[in-house]
Amino acid sequence: MPRFLSNLPVVLTVATVVGLALAVSGNWFLDGQSGSLVFLAGALLAYMAGGVPAGWRALRALWREHILDIDLLMIVAAIAAAAVGALLEGAILLTLFSLSTTLEERAMGRAKRAIEALMALRPETALRRTPDGEVEEVPATALRINDRVILRPGARVPADGTVVSGRGSLDESTITGESMPVRKEPGQPLFEATVNLDGVLEARVTKTLEQSTVARMIALVTEAQAAKAPSERFSAWFGQRYTIAVLVGSVAALGVFLWLGNSWEIALYRAATMLVAASPCAVVISVPAAILSALSAAARGGVLFKGGAALENLAGIKVFAFDKTGTLTTGRATVTGVVALEGNESDFLSTLGSLEAHSEHHIADALRREVAQRGIPVRDVRNVKALPSRGVVGEDDAGPLWAGNRGMAEAMGASIDREALETLHSTAETVVYLGRGDRLLGAVSVADKLRETSAGALAALRRSGVETILMMTGDRRSVALRIGAELGLRDHEIHAEMLPEDKVRLVAEAAARQKVAFVGDGVNDAAALARSDVGIAMGAAGSEVALQAADVALLSEDMGRLAAAHRLSQRAAWIIRQNLTFAIGAMLLLVTGAAFFDLPLPLAVLGHEGGTVLVVLNGLRLLNDPIRDVSRPDLKTSGSRLDAAQRITPLNA
Repeated sequence: MPRFLSNLPVVLTVATVVGLALAVSGNWFLDGQSGSLVFLAGALLAYMAGGVPAGWRALRALWREHILDIDLLMIVAAIAAAAVGALLEGAILLTLFSLSTTLEERAMGRAKRAIEALMALRPETALRRTPDGEVEEVPATALRINDRVILRPGARVPADGTVVSGRGSLDESTITGESMPVRKEPGQPLFEATVNLDGVLEARVTKTLEQSTVARMIALVTEAQAAKAPSERFSAWFGQRYTIAVLVGSVAALGVFLWLGNSWEIALYRAATMLVAASPCAVVISVPAAILSALSAAARGGVLFKGGAALENLAGIKVFAFDKTGTLTTGRATVTGVVALEGNESDFLSTLGSLEAHSEHHIADALRREVAQRGIPVRDVRNVKALPSRGVVGEDDAGPLWAGNRGMAEAMGASIDREALETLHSTAETVVYLGRGDRLLGAVSVADKLRETSAGALAALRRSGVETILMMTGDRRSVALRIGAELGLRDHEIHAEMLPEDKVRLVAEAAARQKVAFVGDGVNDAAALARSDVGIAMGAAGSEVALQAADVALLSEDMGRLAAAHRLSQRAAWIIRQNLTFAIGAMLLLVTGAAFFDLPLPLAVLGHEGGTVLVVLNGLRLLNDPIRDVSRPDLKTSGSRLDAAQRITPLNA
């Protein structure tokens, strides 16, 4: 849109204010013909600058969408005021209406600029290494998967990738909301639009711009702004029907005032006053002002809601269900014990590592790291297939292979009651078994670490009114009890040795009694995410399937942001109730004054427009309600090392 068109509402509003000032001057401070001319010129300017845009919007809504809106009510009231000779009152009405409309649009624009802010984050160029080792500057749009890019200090990451060489700290605040720099080493992921603070990194591009983290954020924010919350739909439904009722009621009021013996001028004036007083503008704008502000504040903190419905539903959640691995825990397990029942330990680990090389599970990653650290070679394994919540199967030159948990071993007919395995079984850690058919080759124990923010986040959720917190895992119960104890969970809230279908069943059972939110990050969590009232996907690098099934995406792996998002949703619900209570109360008060106490039209206008601006400003308070780690009350919200120009400042503009 050309700049002069984007500023046109402001120019027209200024013109209405100037017109009103001239009309007041001519009416109150100038005498004779000159005063009359100044008054008429000012009133005409106010009517043209304030009435024509509102009239155009009203006619367009009526013609294209068959909607009778608030613009039409204001135009009818202004024409009625002019018809009875109350030009000054009509000018005041149109001036205040124009002023409040412009203020609302400018204020609401703050909440709608998330897309512009996200687009502004993307760098335009990148330094790409050519096949002959040279470095060339190319447009970021020219990057392809597996291209190598060089990141110098201060440079933005041009595309999602993985560090190949070099070490350095990156500011990820623009994506995850994390205020502290994140240290990156070879093998770790990089997200588009984050900033390299120090060191020189070489990275391999893993996603195109259309598939990147920022592209996904833009899609989610666009979807969130398009999707209306139940209360937004109700306010729109109410506004349409109530507008018609106001028009009909005003005509009926005109008839009643005439029947009571009022003159035509007085009856029309009072009917116009009632029309303004009963207009539902403040009621209609109450909900979107709060919803859009909360969505933008959440996006700024690395939490993306897929629409206002998800925000509203989260506020009423009383039961939170969590997948354990990769959600409450880091998902970066380590091998703590190895028992080879056949052959030596190196051969056993070589066979296990060869099979797990084809799995994306966090336990498989731990096994691969252990094999690599010991310098043990791996062999070729074919026809590998993952069995969710059990393990993997495949075959090598010696025949079929399997690796997995107790359920997998039992399904294969292998006995795990071996004296040599008692030490592994006695620990509250995950045990992975390896075998061929019903022959057990050995086992390893693997331990996963709890996220530093998990325990505090769950405590914060309980403080905010969450009644039940469920933890679900495919691990043994002893492992689940150990993690649950560290999280402060009760025994009945801990569910172990669960398959994906068990998680869905448990979520469905809980949802039959109360609203349930499920938090997960993996492919096997997608069904439970979809079945819950609010599905929450964890981590910017989480499973694409999980992110698609979820209603909320946490771009940071900081669990404290989940508790903060829950608190924000509750605060948004409270502000919506405040706005609706105030708007309806003010409207009833104005209507009563207009019907029974000869309320002047300017006072009705001031009450109507002032109330509208107040509910908008009240909703916009949520823009300054940051998403931060509320699981640590002592933690202050701190800025990163970037200057303001490098942050998502358009949201605060």
